[in-house]
Amino acid sequence: MSNLSRRDFIKTGVASAILLHTSPSLWADEPTKLGERRAHEVLEGTEFHLTIEETVVNITGTPTIATTINGMLPAPTLKWQEGDEVTIHVTNNLPVTSSIHWHGIILPYQMDGVPDISFPGIAPGETFTYRFKVQQSGTFWYHSHSGFQEQTGLHGTLVITPKSPEPFSYDRDYVIALSDWSDEKPENIFRKLKIQSDYYNFNQRTLGDFLSEVKAYGLVEALKRRNMWNQMRMSDRDLSDITAYTYTFLMNGMTDADDWRAIFKTNERVRLRFINQSAMTIFDVRIPGLKMRVVSADGNLIQSVEVDEFRIGVAESYDVIVEPDNRAYAIFAQSIDRSGFVAGTLAPNHTLKAPRPKVDRPQPLIMADMGMGDWKSGDHTMMMDHGTMAMKHDMKPMHEEKSYPITPLPIEWDAGTTMRAKDPRYRLDDPGVGLRENGRRVLTYADLKNYYSTADDPKPDREIILHLTGNMERFVWSINGITYAHAEPLRFCYGERIRITFINDTMMNHPMHLHGMWSDLETGDENALVRKHTILVQPGSKISYRVTADAKGVWAFHCHMLYHMLGMFRKVEVV
Repeated sequence: MSNLSRRDFIKTGVASAILLHTSPSLWADEPTKLGERRAHEVLEGTEFHLTIEETVVNITGTPTIATTINGMLPAPTLKWQEGDEVTIHVTNNLPVTSSIHWHGIILPYQMDGVPDISFPGIAPGETFTYRFKVQQSGTFWYHSHSGFQEQTGLHGTLVITPKSPEPFSYDRDYVIALSDWSDEKPENIFRKLKIQSDYYNFNQRTLGDFLSEVKAYGLVEALKRRNMWNQMRMSDRDLSDITAYTYTFLMNGMTDADDWRAIFKTNERVRLRFINQSAMTIFDVRIPGLKMRVVSADGNLIQSVEVDEFRIGVAESYDVIVEPDNRAYAIFAQSIDRSGFVAGTLAPNHTLKAPRPKVDRPQPLIMADMGMGDWKSGDHTMMMDHGTMAMKHDMKPMHEEKSYPITPLPIEWDAGTTMRAKDPRYRLDDPGVGLRENGRRVLTYADLKNYYSTADDPKPDREIILHLTGNMERFVWSINGITYAHAEPLRFCYGERIRITFINDTMMNHPMHLHGMWSDLETGDENALVRKHTILVQPGSKISYRVTADAKGVWAFHCHMLYHMLGMFRKVEVV
């Protein structure tokens, strides 16, 4: 049975071809030689033995086959020490090739774990040994980079203890890994999206919605608005490709009914390490009645900021410190489209269960999400571009006065790029659809400031502009209108400093992840560029960050929405 790599995925084009490459035993009606799900474990040290295998799980009431490590979903948490050399022996007991990618970890490219880019993958029955020095500390995660294995359970947490004391104290330390699970075969999910991209979206507009718009704006204006969305071949209610219609949202592998618990004693400070290990779901997180002090983003220290709520994109992480009173609190994570949620309980003992808040009402996309004006101006700007007008590239953040030489890259505007923003803007202070003016203090990228000074960091040598593009109706995603299968690699010169600017021409959020190198996000303060590994690019917006090409080799660069990754992907060569 041949292995299904990500490039194979792209080249197939349709889900029927994908099915030809998928292990029949992975979803067999009567599987054999399958393990049973084991309780979660934390493994600590410098040498680890991990086994990738098929495991029976029962999350929704129906026994299903998951892809697990050591029989666990999520995979075991690995604890490392900054400065140590770690050795991880990974044995693949699947009938197809597998892999593990260490997300956000700085290491030699041969250890990065991306089949067909950094290594061939781990063939069935074989063991691959990862070995590298741990050069950082904080909260990270790991996952498969093969086929849909991440969706079926192959993901886990990394906690790296720092050499030096951190600038905050706490008494308890908990990991909160958020994920999305479906009993459906991921190949079937993908096939449905290719046939009908809004298959899982039950939050569509009704006649009542249109009549409300007529009342608010008048008939002509209401028709004009509907026509614009129709030309974009997208609905302003398309917030998530896959919803709770098929997904069950999990917290540390447990459903809301399971009620995962974090226990504390009176007057204790509790550290909560939130990681979004989902395949496709963006979560909005809050603990009603309790302020959260955010102290780390993507494993890196930031100047602490107190909030009521934060949005966490796929693959992002945030560490928070809370100081609860002697009562139970709900740790509440609702999906961006508000189709569902998962919650756990933070309490002084195991007998208490916190009441769950109501899920917020879903809010539609506004004109700013179409790349038409500023989000604070409301929904009144009516500029539109369906591919006939040139993009503007001269809009810099207010702090950015110097321009950098722009390296031209190929770009194609055709049937595969039906969406295009005319006036994309930097919206770092925009909390995003569903969180705007909700009465709570919501974290934004504008709040993130590096704990350490970046005043002496080198300025960029050049800039590259990348358009995030797609055709929602056909469920085709690309960069600069070119899918991965037809794209040339991006080439960085070793040692250079590059400014990367994303322009999101689509109406979907895209968490963009560059392997092997840090992404220093421009948030308006040259002295405190925040360091991240994953950047959530809002619909119709633009965003810039800086990368020092300090890691020779071949790296992956892609959207971390699993079902977008097939086309919105690039290979990066650092030479």
